[in-house]
Amino acid sequence: MKMKIILLALLSFVVLQSRAQELRCNVEINTEQIQMSDKRIFQTLRSSIYEFMNSRHWSGYEYKQIEKIDCSILITITEKISTNDFKATITIASQRPVFNSTYNTVLLNTIDDDFEFNYVEYEPLDFYENSFTSNLTSVLAFYAYIIVGLDFDSFTLNGGEMFYQSAQNIVQAAQSSSYKGWKSFEAQRNRYWLVENLTNPAYEGVNKFFYEYHLKGLDMMYQDADKGRANILTSLKYLQDVKKQRAGLMILQLITDAKRDEMISIFSKGNSYEKSQAVLILKEVDPAHSSNYQKLLQ
Repeated sequence: MKMKIILLALLSFVVLQSRAQELRCNVEINTEQIQMSDKRIFQTLRSSIYEFMNSRHWSGYEYKQIEKIDCSILITITEKISTNDFKATITIASQRPVFNSTYNTVLLNTIDDDFEFNYVEYEPLDFYENSFTSNLTSVLAFYAYIIVGLDFDSFTLNGGEMFYQSAQNIVQAAQSSSYKGWKSFEAQRNRYWLVENLTNPAYEGVNKFFYEYHLKGLDMMYQDADKGRANILTSLKYLQDVKKQRAGLMILQLITDAKRDEMISIFSKGNSYEKSQAVLILKEVDPAHSSNYQKLLQ
């Protein structure tokens, strides 16, 4: 955390407040797929979610404005099940600034299709980490902890561990619920498997990747682009090792989806050795997009 404060304090942003919550979360709700004569309830819902995400403390740290994590939530309502019950998809994205640049790198960009929730207008959004009371707040809090955890992981090795544990507590509390997305047997890509991938010691290379790719790679490039790119190449080997442990991991797909274009751009400026090694690793880790990486060698 100290390294994070030192790095971000050097960025040329105006400090608006001395202390604040962790997230700067934009919230949008899309209702185009449903027919309702009065959709004002969704304006209230948006305001409630905005307040829930941005006003709660998700860690034990006090954040300055320049340290806030930029993220976004897009909820697309797909069906009105009953008066207060809705089916939707939720898209979650987060990013963090690269040291001494105007560039922001994506940490997470995913769509969760298993999202049903109950919402009564003007009722408070209650949440308790170890007790399942609402699927709406449990899903929101789960992703808030994942967002904070990934951000910490990108500055400190295993820095996100305590936040992934909180996300895992939410998953555990939700095992008795009837809502989808929380159980291991439902699918290979859901909230259960996301936090499992981030906390399983067998996949510790994922956490090493987030740390070395960002702090030793991207953040180094302003000072020494060649060294930063070399460190990024080293970080990719951690993903390669994880892939050998278990193919088809959800977290590997999330990483490559978030980083694919960025990594191609980085290695397009590398030497022939770096390009060939990067392509070799990335085609192994992300075989569905081999043709994208192959273009680096053309």
